[in-house]
Amino acid sequence: MPVQVLLNIVIAYLWMFLKDDMSVLNFISGYIVGLFILLCIRRFFKKPFYVFTLAAVGKLFIIFIHELITSSMMVMKHVLRPKVDVKPGIFKVETDLEGDLEITLLSLLICLTPGSVVMDITPDAKTLYIHGLNMPESKESVIKSKSVFEKAIKDVTRK
Repeated sequence: MPVQVLLNIVIAYLWMFLKDDMSVLNFISGYIVGLFILLCIRRFFKKPFYVFTLAAVGKLFIIFIHELITSSMMVMKHVLRPKVDVKPGIFKVETDLEGDLEITLLSLLICLTPGSVVMDITPDAKTLYIHGLNMPESKESVIKSKSVFEKAIKDVTRK
């Protein structure tokens, strides 16, 4: 991916020099031309086209922002409730993610789910032990969020 980005920037600068106009607008048009050229020759690169990876990162970021806002609202609801009614518990969740980066991202994103904290990860990194604030609700929401997060993480890291 870094090679593709660098090559695209070089193409944009060449475009500026060939047009003999050093404006930002000319650089942007050269960058778009470079995107088209790289799209045409992407089969010669070992990595996928970097725009697709950037789109997957953007999708993961949007999922993160959505979960952050939802989590904040749910925490406010729990805090402002006059009577605290919680049923804490610990449950385990299986994952098929691999590698430290993927497991860390999943753990951090699961902690956004209201009332849930990843307590431990097994040595083989296939099982997460999670503490939930309201057991039936927390477990369901974590499992639902886990599937969304896993798909988005795989889109970013495995291409």
